[in-house]
Amino acid sequence: MQQTLDENVPGDYIETGVWRGGCCIMMRGVLAANGTKGRKVYVADSFAGLPPPKPDQYPKDRGDKHYLNSELAVSIDQVRANFDRYGLLDDQVVFIEGFFENTLPGLAAGQFAIIRLDGDMYESTMTALDALYPKLAAGGFVVIDDYGALSNCRAAVDEYRSKLGITSPMIEIDWTGIFWRKGA
Repeated sequence: MQQTLDENVPGDYIETGVWRGGCCIMMRGVLAANGTKGRKVYVADSFAGLPPPKPDQYPKDRGDKHYLNSELAVSIDQVRANFDRYGLLDDQVVFIEGFFENTLPGLAAGQFAIIRLDGDMYESTMTALDALYPKLAAGGFVVIDDYGALSNCRAAVDEYRSKLGITSPMIEIDWTGIFWRKGA
């Protein structure tokens, strides 16, 4: 976040799959700490958990059980309350409610400086990449939360990068997360 501000990488910020909103709250907090008023943080989630897999359409999601985990369903009201708890719920925060296949392809947004993907599944990851990567500014960052932990997420990222010929090095954050920077 700070690097995009320091280097004037244009665009807003988005996380797809926010759970309780922690990363988005941090994004909004960095904007507040810098006194940045002209950028938004998009908070994209179903706020109802993950969808059941569609193995006929996305075979790599076959057997995925995330949709059964009720702990992943955190309501939009709870996430709003979490932002409010830190005094960060304002018009710079944009909530996008619904499954990614219904919300991201037609998202009316300009450029992004960071796209942070935490959709766990192949479908969620590929849908987010297809919809958002073209809007990522040169010099912007892609952060993938589950690359090292979930094979279906990793497959979507690897296939997308291969399809577009993306050669920017992937940098390991920890045992599961990675990021890369979009070239010019």
